[in-house]
Amino acid sequence: MKQFPVAVSDSSAKPNGLAAVAVAFKRAVVSQLHPKMLLAVLLPFIIALLGAIVLLWAFWTPLTEWLTTQSADWGVLNTVDGWLVALGLFSIKLYLIPVLAAGILLPMSGILGLIIAAVFVMPIVLGHLDNTHYQGLRRAGRNATAMSVWNAIWVGGVFIIGWLVTMPLWLFPPFAVLLPIFWWTFAITRLLRVDAIVEHATPDERRHLWERYNRHWWLIGFALAIINLVPPAWLIMPVFSSLVYAHFGLEALRQHRLSGAVL
Repeated sequence: MKQFPVAVSDSSAKPNGLAAVAVAFKRAVVSQLHPKMLLAVLLPFIIALLGAIVLLWAFWTPLTEWLTTQSADWGVLNTVDGWLVALGLFSIKLYLIPVLAAGILLPMSGILGLIIAAVFVMPIVLGHLDNTHYQGLRRAGRNATAMSVWNAIWVGGVFIIGWLVTMPLWLFPPFAVLLPIFWWTFAITRLLRVDAIVEHATPDERRHLWERYNRHWWLIGFALAIINLVPPAWLIMPVFSSLVYAHFGLEALRQHRLSGAVL
């Protein structure tokens, strides 16, 4: 396969392993402060906000009514609820049903914002980085748009189904924290590792980079999922996540081509 000429790295350092992950985060922070990237934050945020408003407006009442009806068959919950009411405390159902409804609807708007970032914001991110950090890194991808859209549909579908199916486990304390981290790690990683390099790397290069740095892609996704638990971070996470993956993926591709490897 033909090798592609690239510009020499803007730094003599060639970070590898976990150091490369740290460098990607550092570069993403700097890039996020650029006016163009600050403006890019608005698109997924507005889409996610509008999605949340529409979902809550259209589905809140029927969903809470359905959950209330279904909760009549939840034996353990009814027993605990009866004890609390008898003690003159509170009805757990009064708080649990709205929490469950929000736990179903709000992540749907969140994954929509992430998909918007992956499909529409990532090209903006890549265009910006092409002009700042990776000048001369040739774009050799094929069918990038089709692959990006299909991957977004697949990941979004798995996320939504998996989130809903595993929600009953939230009643057990560890899973209420572990499951959101797991599903957001899955969504962030499987979405953004594709879009980060799909426009620049050939199919063979993509497969090589995904396999060689598989642990690193997932580590980045896990770290971003942890950060995503902090509510204020939601505002910038779609674009910031795109920047981290783009920096990591493009640097890995640049170093791969500079090494003279032929695939």
